Amino acid sequence: MVDELELLQLVELAQTGDRQAFGVLARQFESTIFAIALRRLRNRTEAAELTQDVLVQAMRKLPQLREPERFAGWLRRITVRMAINRVVRRPKETISNPEIFGNIRGEGRSPLEHILKGEAAGEVKAGLRKLRALDRATLLAFYFEGQSLIEMSQQFQSPVGTIKRRLHTARNRLKDVLTHLQPA
Repeated sequence: MVDELELLQLVELAQTGDRQAFGVLARQFESTIFAIALRRLRNRTEAAELTQDVLVQAMRKLPQLREPERFAGWLRRITVRMAINRVVRRPKETISNPEIFGNIRGEGRSPLEHILKGEAAGEVKAGLRKLRALDRATLLAFYFEGQSLIEMSQQFQSPVGTIKRRLHTARNRLKDVLTHLQPA
């Protein structure tokens, strides 16, 4: 713990650019800044981030402090102001269905569902191999490579209408192949 006289000396040294003095001040006041930030933000991660931001701001603005003996109150005011700014600028929270986020990482699926999905993918691949080359190339370009109808039209040197018909026909042929692959 630093007494008032030492604190005043550290602040004055830090104002002249002494980084070690500022480091001592930062360690001395870090827990106080964090407590104020946590009380305002009610989030430990945000409070920790704000603590670092306050210390950076204090280091930059310290030469402007006219009364070094008021350092502690000055630092508290910076913390409160920056916490308020953070809360005001915080994006509005929205409630989303957890299933939306669970499915992104594959959560919420049982091991059986993972196996079945893998088997279905295997069946689709097997079905694609049984199609004619043009049907397979058409489906792969659209569904796996993400090509637009225009891009496919250029690649296959055919009008967009023909590409649409080929996609429709290829999907139906794949559907027929897949129904034959499934056990009765």
